[in-house]
Amino acid sequence: MKVSPYVDLTWRSFAEAGGVNTDPLLEAVAAAAEGRGIDTVIVATCTGRTALAALAALGGRANLVAVTHVTGFVRPNHQEMEPAVRKKLEEGGVKVLTAQHAFGGVGRAVRKKLGTYQLDEIMAYTLRIFGQGVKVAVEIALMAADAGLVRTDRDVISVGGTEQGADAAIVCQPANSADFFNFKVRGIIAKPWAF
Repeated sequence: MKVSPYVDLTWRSFAEAGGVNTDPLLEAVAAAAEGRGIDTVIVATCTGRTALAALAALGGRANLVAVTHVTGFVRPNHQEMEPAVRKKLEEGGVKVLTAQHAFGGVGRAVRKKLGTYQLDEIMAYTLRIFGQGVKVAVEIALMAADAGLVRTDRDVISVGGTEQGADAAIVCQPANSADFFNFKVRGIIAKPWAF
């Protein structure tokens, strides 16, 4: 597919952050994926509800990667996504990734123990100037690239959110965490106005 040098992504701005935006955001993601010929969508999900919504909205039209919180994020030895939900997603062709946050691994442990922020968390706070959902979208694209679930030489759509559901989506060229500064945000499909 030949792509014009002029890229027209219709940007949506939601009045507020949060899960209320999940359905209209996924509609915008589906349109952007189709319009730009992008075949991979990465979705942040804790319990799996957002990933299931993405599967319903995009199933069969995109390769879906669902990125969960690491086991122990909420409390020790606890995984927020139930095994039955993971199984349903995987049976639907979704690749499910559970891994340490790109911006909150060992650095978070240093902050908790010593009370000082490390570079990864400073980067996360910097990205939050665009909203929590955009920060999450960048982070999960890094995580998916590190796991080998997406390529670093192809554009993808990455979907993040604030607390529950989805409220932000970007078109990006992922990078591995060790090559963070090769990461490219091509465009913002949607994000909250107020956050």
